[in-house]
Amino acid sequence: MSSAFPEIYLVRHGETEWSLSGRHTGRSDIPLTVNGEEAARKLAGRLAGLSFSAVWSSPSARARKTCMLAGFGSGAVIKEELAEWDYGAYEGITTKAILADRPGWQLFRDGCPNGEFAADVGARADAVIHALREAASTILIFSSSHFLRVLAARWLGLPPEGGAYFSLDTTSISVLGYEHDLTEPVIRRWNQR
Repeated sequence: MSSAFPEIYLVRHGETEWSLSGRHTGRSDIPLTVNGEEAARKLAGRLAGLSFSAVWSSPSARARKTCMLAGFGSGAVIKEELAEWDYGAYEGITTKAILADRPGWQLFRDGCPNGEFAADVGARADAVIHALREAASTILIFSSSHFLRVLAARWLGLPPEGGAYFSLDTTSISVLGYEHDLTEPVIRRWNQR
């Protein structure tokens, strides 16, 4: 289903050892696994035939490598705002381990000590959305799960905490766009594998 309006393609980076084990990977640069690299290469075929006015990537090595293996690395612009959630004291720790010390903790509600809260990530997402709407063209973005989830929530006008209701697999493709006009942002496709 094509659209007459600009579309924003979101790609979550390929699998890493930490994404595989459920460890929070914010600012640590964990390399892609062999499977992650292979899945990133397959993105080229999945995105074949599409035309993008720009390609933006998170500064993380995993996002940049996914972008490069998918065939979009040469023209990619690194955008600091696309960085994954800063997990602070919870970097490299699984949700299960966090819950053992802090029962009832929820990332999108409670944030991370010495790291970011949903509002912080939401402010970065808002800056990205502002740039996307000013560009008014089809753009391809490579980033990480929690940031992209907040970006989707903010695209729809939901609070940043609304990102909790979206799930993203590694090397998934999602598409943000519009319904009847540019005042009606929608999610056109989500978490396609």
